[in-house]
Amino acid sequence: MSDHSEDEHEGIPPPTIRNAYADDTIKIMLATDNHIGYLERDPIRGQDSIEAFKEILQLAVKHDVDFILLAGDLFHENRPSRDCLYQVMALLREYTLGDRPIQVELLSDPNDGKAAGYSFPAINYEDPNLNISIPMFSIHGNHDDPQGAGPEGALCALDMLSVTGLINYMGKIDLPTNDAEAQDTGIAVRPVLLRKGNTRLGLYGVGNVKDQRMHFELRSNRVRMYMPKDKDSWFNILLLHQNRVAHGPQQSVPEGMFDDSIDLVVWGHEHDCRIIPEPVAGKRYFITQPGSSVATSLADGEAIEKHVALLKIQGKEFELTPLPLRSVRPFVIDDIDLSETAEENGFDLSDKIEIGKFLKNRVNELIEKANEQWDERNARAVEEGEPELPRPLPLVRLKVETSGASEMSNPVRFGQDFIGRIANPRDVLTFHRAKKGGARGTKSKVKADEPELSIDDPELTVSEKLSKVRVHTLVREYLAAQELQLLGEAGMSDAIEMFVDKDDLHAIQTHVAGTLKSLMKGVQANEIEVDADNIDELVEQIRGEHEQRYLDHRHEEPAKGKGKAKAGNESDASVDSMMMDVDNEGSDFEQASDPPPPKTKGRAAPKKAAAPKKAPARGKKAAPPPSDEDEDEIEEEVAPPKRTNRAAVLSQSTKKAPAKKAATKAAASSSKSTQSSLSFQPAGRTSTRAAATRAKRKVAETIELDSN
Repeated sequence: MSDHSEDEHEGIPPPTIRNAYADDTIKIMLATDNHIGYLERDPIRGQDSIEAFKEILQLAVKHDVDFILLAGDLFHENRPSRDCLYQVMALLREYTLGDRPIQVELLSDPNDGKAAGYSFPAINYEDPNLNISIPMFSIHGNHDDPQGAGPEGALCALDMLSVTGLINYMGKIDLPTNDAEAQDTGIAVRPVLLRKGNTRLGLYGVGNVKDQRMHFELRSNRVRMYMPKDKDSWFNILLLHQNRVAHGPQQSVPEGMFDDSIDLVVWGHEHDCRIIPEPVAGKRYFITQPGSSVATSLADGEAIEKHVALLKIQGKEFELTPLPLRSVRPFVIDDIDLSETAEENGFDLSDKIEIGKFLKNRVNELIEKANEQWDERNARAVEEGEPELPRPLPLVRLKVETSGASEMSNPVRFGQDFIGRIANPRDVLTFHRAKKGGARGTKSKVKADEPELSIDDPELTVSEKLSKVRVHTLVREYLAAQELQLLGEAGMSDAIEMFVDKDDLHAIQTHVAGTLKSLMKGVQANEIEVDADNIDELVEQIRGEHEQRYLDHRHEEPAKGKGKAKAGNESDASVDSMMMDVDNEGSDFEQASDPPPPKTKGRAAPKKAAAPKKAPARGKKAAPPPSDEDEDEIEEEVAPPKRTNRAAVLSQSTKKAPAKKAATKAAASSSKSTQSSLSFQPAGRTSTRAAATRAKRKVAETIELDSN
């Protein structure tokens, strides 16, 4: 959540259009973070997100906008349910299809970003077979980002809506295929160019990528924007979906690192509503943050009234008008210090009954406050001619600081008294204690079998422990305590995060298999004979090198599966952090084609000078070195690395025979040697520690020489 205050921008008048002309004014409905599908199985809150989305579409029709612009997280889940897809597609068909003429003209290529192998354009209203009345443009967020590497490349739910012609998906970024390419390839952003009368508009979308990578690309001037020659006469909008508030080193995107040719940044991902345009020091552009249309956490930022924005653009002038969302259930939040409250009201902190009575009275006050907010909102709408809406159950959260209290009641049992009066009775209360600063160096070493986690504090109550549970934090702390011998903590943590957050069932298995294969290659590449006593030291050394390489390249790798259409060779440096003019002769949007990938040959490691022969260990015999015949057989053409973009994956389908032939020859040559090779079976649902133990034993058996 964003924690900036609008007070720092007080006194600065918001941008306005001085002399408006309807024929030159582009009207846009701005929204972000709809999170459709959030708590869809909840009997009370299950339809909140879809009702808010429906209201957004109704507002777009009411205000006769030219198109709708979404800045990510249309869906809450990476794989939305059939019910979610059904309702979204039905609503889009109901409100965005029709005979109303579209008044914005598309100037960019309608086929830029279209599905490979098909004839229909990427922009739906350019398709003569569709009758679009209100186009919708959207980028992906961190919840609904593309995943996988199938025949069609990385896909997400927006791809499904795009090929059905209901939405225009923009901001999909290509995935480099190797580390060398990642060093030279930045983020290329191609616009959707529109015109209405004398107003020309450029839409630049960047779907969500890891904050570390975005921070690195911006700092390295590697975010390149394809702009028209006369870019200063265009109104340029940039859509982002990144952290705006710092959550750690390079865990956010700085506000002042975008190109000066941008006029307005629409910031997604942050849920608190800050629609009024905010200037950025030293820059000419403004930032608007519509916020989410549904509360997905009971935090302070979500308690701000939800709005969408009506954006009007004429020439280089614009104005933003917040439009309240009436269907969003009211949410009030309060925070009390139990020690201070006990002194003011004169009750004992050890008396659970008195504390419970006080907390119930405070929750009742918050319920009344929420109902009053709804009634006031309803009254304003009725005065404006809108129909009155029935009062929903409100969301209420009371945060209680419990320092000094010996024991607190169960928050779930506490909430049962409010069933039927609030929408969240199970988590109406949350307990927390003030953090105590401990002396450095006093913490004992954590045992691997009994890791000390952040929720193991004996002073915490059960409810406080539950409120502090974060899956990624527990995974990181647990892995750090295990003293892993084969798997790296960072890579394993990322794999578990993919398994949990993205529902990738093969993430852990793929990571473990890839890591063990890399370790095995590293051990085999060491031609010096290793005693059984030193095998642990060698494996630890190679594991450390592998982990360091993973961390070094971690910030340069995009999130898995963000690939779509591969950009050209874009190694030209730009003066600004997010700009690259394409001013060569010909089209305003010329693009250099990709050079064909060079053919590489996989050779065995070159022979080293013969080392003095070492006496074999007792009861062992040394494996013979690979012969020249084996080396020649290994020399085969290797297929180019697999890309996640669609065209590249399809073009590789006819080039798999040489790879199979090479694999066959390599297997034949390895059978001549006395050294055995590892074969991994599909990983079952066993513990990480057991898997590491078995893998270590297999590596040791591979390295050790066969006994006589």
